[in-house]
Amino acid sequence: MRPAPPLPAPPSLTSCRALVAYDAEAAAALLALKNGGHRGLVRPLAAALVRLVPAVDGLVVTWAPTSARRRHARGYDQAELLARALARQAGLGARPLLRRQAGPAQAGLGARARRSNPRFTARRCPWPVLVVDDVATTGATLAAAAAALRAAGAPEVHGLVVARAPRSAVE
Repeated sequence: MRPAPPLPAPPSLTSCRALVAYDAEAAAALLALKNGGHRGLVRPLAAALVRLVPAVDGLVVTWAPTSARRRHARGYDQAELLARALARQAGLGARPLLRRQAGPAQAGLGARARRSNPRFTARRCPWPVLVVDDVATTGATLAAAAAALRAAGAPEVHGLVVARAPRSAVE
């Protein structure tokens, strides 16, 4: 897979890093994890992501949760699996700090609709936070998660994803 393109961090994030570019190969792997039940991908992906964890004292790992409907259909939340595996491998704590509010799935929405769609509430969190997700296309999910975490007291919010789409693919 190709390295991720260098793109600016979405709003409200201190930094945002991605392991690979969101191309056909990355999409196939992430779809296998999300919809194909290939949970065996979690451990190696988390091991690769560990290299990208920012060196921040007191960093707590969380994830951008999927909807309750999708979690029920899949039997798991892929972002949670990645975040917990990453936290274990990095020796960091993982906490469920975010709750997704009801709304449509991001998949299939255009860029404008994606930017206004995801909404989260956050638990009080006075620590720097690392939000883990599988893919960033427009960055809307990470931005919404970061805004909720900042409103809940997080002094820094960093994003970390497996794959990131190039800017031209999402505008």
